[in-house]
Amino acid sequence: MAEKRNSKDILIEAASRLFRIRGYYGVGLKDIIEESGIPKGSLYHYFPKGKEELAIEAISHTKEFVIDEIKRGFDEIEDPIKAIQSHIFHLSEVFGDSENLLGLPIGTIAAETYTTSEQIRMACQEAMEDWQSIYVKKLLEADFSEKRAKELSIVINALIEGGILLSLTAKNGEPLQTIAEQIPLLLINK
Repeated sequence: MAEKRNSKDILIEAASRLFRIRGYYGVGLKDIIEESGIPKGSLYHYFPKGKEELAIEAISHTKEFVIDEIKRGFDEIEDPIKAIQSHIFHLSEVFGDSENLLGLPIGTIAAETYTTSEQIRMACQEAMEDWQSIYVKKLLEADFSEKRAKELSIVINALIEGGILLSLTAKNGEPLQTIAEQIPLLLINK
């Protein structure tokens, strides 16, 4: 049975989608109301503090979506090199589809607001750290040292974020494919 989405969830999903594509400053509350089809009064009922409060929820929503995607792939493939490669190859397909407007998961909103909203900056930092913790866990399971796993998780996350940006600007997945192909060289030393 499909889970029924309530107005709050619909608002969060719409805001998440718009922030990924247009950034924080490129989206107004009117845009979110139009995209979601939810009445203005509901938006203020669920988010009385306004756009910043909704943005933090949208970041959390995006974070959880990405976590689920990474974990799903990692559960299927035991070898960390192959699992990480597979994850990045999958992203190359998703972000290589020029018809699919996804935007950066949180890169745009993070870059726009890191000096203007400490709460949004912290939500973005938490998302990045949570994604990196999944890479750390996978590498630890393969006997990488804790120090090396943490360092590599930062590098992997940075490669993915940069690869997404390059793929979006190139309108193809080749940058992410190239990154995926280089993962064995990166992970050769534990």
